Amino acid sequence: MERGLPHTKMKTGCILRSLPLSACAVCRSAAHAQPLAADLTCLLQSAEDKPALLQGCPGSEGTLLCEPEPALNLKDETSEQKLYQVANELLVTERAYVTRLYLLDQVFCAKLMMEAMKGVFPVEAVKGIFCNVACLYAFHSEFLLPDLEARMKEWDTRPWIGDILEQHTPFLRMYGEYVKNFDNAMDLLKQWSQRSAQFSTIIQGIQRQKICGNLTLQHHMLEPVQRVPRYELLLKDYLKRLPADAPDRSQAEKSLQIISMAAIHSNSSIDKMANLKKLLEIYEMFGGEEDIVNASSELIKEGQILKLAARNTSASERYLFLFNNVLLVCVTKFSLVGQQRFTVRNRMGIEGIKVVETVNDTYPHTFQVSGKERTLELQASSEEDKQDWVKAFQQTIDVYQKKNETFRSASKEVEEEVSTEELGRRAPRWIRDNEVTMCMKCKEPFNALTRRRHHCRACGYVVCWKCSDYRTTLEYDGNRVSKVCKDCYSVLTGRAAREEGSEGKKRGILEVEAGQFSSSSIMCGFLLYSEKARAWQRVWCVIPQKEAVVLYVYGAPQDVKAQASIPLLGYSVDETPRSLDPPSSFRLCQSRSLHSFAAESEELKQRWLQVIRVAVTGDVANLLLLSNRDLANGCHDSGPHSI
Repeated sequence: MERGLPHTKMKTGCILRSLPLSACAVCRSAAHAQPLAADLTCLLQSAEDKPALLQGCPGSEGTLLCEPEPALNLKDETSEQKLYQVANELLVTERAYVTRLYLLDQVFCAKLMMEAMKGVFPVEAVKGIFCNVACLYAFHSEFLLPDLEARMKEWDTRPWIGDILEQHTPFLRMYGEYVKNFDNAMDLLKQWSQRSAQFSTIIQGIQRQKICGNLTLQHHMLEPVQRVPRYELLLKDYLKRLPADAPDRSQAEKSLQIISMAAIHSNSSIDKMANLKKLLEIYEMFGGEEDIVNASSELIKEGQILKLAARNTSASERYLFLFNNVLLVCVTKFSLVGQQRFTVRNRMGIEGIKVVETVNDTYPHTFQVSGKERTLELQASSEEDKQDWVKAFQQTIDVYQKKNETFRSASKEVEEEVSTEELGRRAPRWIRDNEVTMCMKCKEPFNALTRRRHHCRACGYVVCWKCSDYRTTLEYDGNRVSKVCKDCYSVLTGRAAREEGSEGKKRGILEVEAGQFSSSSIMCGFLLYSEKARAWQRVWCVIPQKEAVVLYVYGAPQDVKAQASIPLLGYSVDETPRSLDPPSSFRLCQSRSLHSFAAESEELKQRWLQVIRVAVTGDVANLLLLSNRDLANGCHDSGPHSI
């Protein structure tokens, strides 16, 4: 049963004005004794007549808008009136915000979920888009807003809100889940708007309603992301005006600490999502050929520039992408699809790179970038553009060198404490995780996903998984086998780490490089993959000639380890269309195992099925015969796919 919006009566006028306390600051009517849905309609009707109100309102956060009250002379205000203004602004924006949450949860989500239950599109897609909006709506409409309403009614006897904020701010941690899912929600919304006509029709129909204010669903979904920073600003303003001896001073300060932490995480997540989105766009411009999409990469600057030839100083057009760890020098690539494409001509690591301004009588505004790989003389379009590039390069180099300093200082301390003679005999001092930003052996930057921190039990270094994937006994630890880095392994065992890695160390069943298999495969290419009805993901699938009855699933064509391996022998193949699956899909079933795949086209699906149907029977000879014919033709990847 749909939850109704709470009926509220709120004082929205300023106590220092002749406007009645129950009147709206926009329409100057007393209609706000009605449900919040009516409030939103009232606000939007007024906004249609006053387009200038659509930006800059302190209580709007770029969305629901009220006309700002005329500026008052602060000298004429009492401290109680100042506090009332802040508390009243919090209440006004909270009511508008709850109305927005109502729109998301009880209108958009409810309508889409109703259709999804009929099997028109997946229920999981709707849940993925709206995440925990229902929890946010319940918290604000049933707890925070009613408490604020009640306090404003008794403001004469209890003129403070610090106790209410202290009680409710811990629940703002719920926003972390929403913010982290926001990028995924936008992708799902775009995907299903294109894939399902019914899905798109429902959203467009709601967006045309007056309650939406001619704004899109994406615009409304931004509101929760922006709300926590708004609380922080309001509470800072409240504390600024709050007397030092106020009864709720300590409560308000404690609330601000919690809100500020939540705001930091919110803003940080927003920045990370924006950076990752930009990296993905650039990745597509390179045709998926450059490995730049990871949590540690950050785009610093990009733009058109001229490269001067070393022999005759003739100029050639280039496009630079300056990242925090690498410089990519590119040329424009011709593309029929209209999207801008690039080919990388030079790749220069930031480590050891130098930039200096140069003087060239023929070509003004030049500077030189020299690195380990090569030296380039570049010409900017103007002196200002040149200075911007030189500044960007220098700042990037400085930041990179500072990160290296943390590595060197940490290494120096360890070297002073642990000598080669004592290695393995005395427990080392562990370097703290926050003291280094990169692996202390290979110097690759750490990130939370693919290159996490590990400690060598012999020297205490912080290293990545590749550099710590060795084990030997340590005397100080009772000769128990412990994880050590490759250098300590060589010292303690007298054997080179690479020899152990290639001969003595066993590799896991999934630790086979995708490129190694793809070059000699019966069939390989991109497919959509879902295991046991989980979310679909784009993967690189390979059936190698050496293991013709095994299907390997990788995250990308150059991955060194597979996500999963499926022994095809004994599996049954089902290609019956299912309403919730993407087009050109098929399934592999055996006992309780279910693996679902979808190809880019029906033709490609049939190629895969012809190979798989032979593989499930175990007829290796026939499989190898297929690999020599034009059916599979080696690797079937034809560049970036739409799936």
